[in-house]
Amino acid sequence: MRFCDQAITFANGVNGQNVEIPSASPINYHQVISQPKGISETVVDGKLFLPSHGEPPFPLVIVAPGSLGVAPSHIQHAETINGLGVATFILDSFGARQVTSTVADQTQFSFAASAYDILATFNSLAARDEIDKESIGAQGHSRGGSAVITAATRLLADSVIGTDRALKGVLAAYPWSGQQFLNPKVGETEVRVLMGDADEWCSVTQVQAHCQAIRLTGGKAAMRIFQGAQHSFDRDTPVVEIEDAAVARDAPITYIADDGAMIHPTVGKPDPSLVDRDTMVYSMKAGYGRKGALIGSGEGEASMFRDDMLSFWSRVLKLPTST
Repeated sequence: MRFCDQAITFANGVNGQNVEIPSASPINYHQVISQPKGISETVVDGKLFLPSHGEPPFPLVIVAPGSLGVAPSHIQHAETINGLGVATFILDSFGARQVTSTVADQTQFSFAASAYDILATFNSLAARDEIDKESIGAQGHSRGGSAVITAATRLLADSVIGTDRALKGVLAAYPWSGQQFLNPKVGETEVRVLMGDADEWCSVTQVQAHCQAIRLTGGKAAMRIFQGAQHSFDRDTPVVEIEDAAVARDAPITYIADDGAMIHPTVGKPDPSLVDRDTMVYSMKAGYGRKGALIGSGEGEASMFRDDMLSFWSRVLKLPTST
């Protein structure tokens, strides 16, 4: 069943409203930045949860799931943030594209499309009277974590939402940083990454380098590494192996030029025709890929994640403290 066909109600009685988001399915970043007229349009969807207390317009956090699609943990995070008096929107990038999971094949639609969906959601929801357009953030998990960091990158954001608007902050949970812009400037958007050092899906070292590159361009980026934590350590479910997961954690980074063209690691020159599949097939053939990876939570990890998440959004969105 598609997420839009499910009825989701929080414990406090807040119901999720289905909202369609006019988005697109670019084949790569070059198409977004340099050839936007050629992008195939796509309408994705999700559920908007308006707080049960407070007065609009409300700050907003967009929640972007990972490669397994919307999970109970994403709904729980949206409910927890909503309890702060913040509108939350759970984005489903999969349903409209007839995708159920990307764990075995991440090339079913591009990572550029995932980031585009975040910015398209920003555009769409910022136009609603109930939403404070100056106070919108995005939280992504795994593939969604990659999407929110990329969406914060000004070279991409400028092309989709304009030079005068920005996400207030992005919280990236265990993201993949195998694709990075040579100019990773994020402007005023604050970036925070939460990741376990036992992650078998994504490289902690790549993400550290990504955060440092953002800092070197004047951006605010911080990373918290959780000792012994696996991928998706916030799920509050036992650690299990996803046998069909195709991972290439230690493959070389694919850098992206200012015009959006990807740079093949063995070539070193921007090529507008390159797509995700080209570099991912290279990574597998070069021996970096394998099948199977662990996912799940150790004792207390989900609670630590939740506390950090609440602290970040309370500060970045400047929420009033309870008395």
